[in-house]
Amino acid sequence: MQALPEKNRRGTWLQTERAAHEAWGALIDKSPKAAKLMHLLTARIGDHNAVVVSVPNLTRLMKCSRPTVLRALKVLRDDRWIEVRQIGGSGTTNAYIINNRVAWHGARDGIRYGLFSANVLISDDEQPDRDELGKQEPLRDIPALRQGEHQLPSGPGLGPPSQAFLDSMEPDLPATGSPAEKSEGDELNAIANSRQSDPVVKVKPNDL
Repeated sequence: MQALPEKNRRGTWLQTERAAHEAWGALIDKSPKAAKLMHLLTARIGDHNAVVVSVPNLTRLMKCSRPTVLRALKVLRDDRWIEVRQIGGSGTTNAYIINNRVAWHGARDGIRYGLFSANVLISDDEQPDRDELGKQEPLRDIPALRQGEHQLPSGPGLGPPSQAFLDSMEPDLPATGSPAEKSEGDELNAIANSRQSDPVVKVKPNDL
């Protein structure tokens, strides 16, 4: 009798909680659709703790109806597999977070803000400019600065009618920085402070 091939055990092993495995088995029995959705969400989270995706895109990924997706999401939320946070006011696009809940920070105007990183999944049929996708001009470059680095403008400027700045008088570009060098609370405070200082822009009906 031929022996069964030995299971390949090469690679790195990650210790996981037995209770989580048992809870996962119970979820599969309770709601196979919810378990399938959990697989789809976690497969798209990547190195982040969250994925942002619309409900219509979830229905396409799941190949099922909107009510089925919403029921599956409710099971995952109620059983504490995911946290669901709404993006914007419509409720059709949400962030789905695993492992760690969103940290909320206070603001002077009484509104709290949550800041987290996520993968974002979108589809072309949700875009108002879908016919132009892939044909647009590239975006302008924004520098990435590390702690202690400063911006040093170089190279040619814009052509006429743009007027060049005097040396060392150029305004600094907005810059991205290493996440390890930025405090989440500092960023949220900056958002809150900007709400206090943003000028009021009056729009005339003819401008709409």
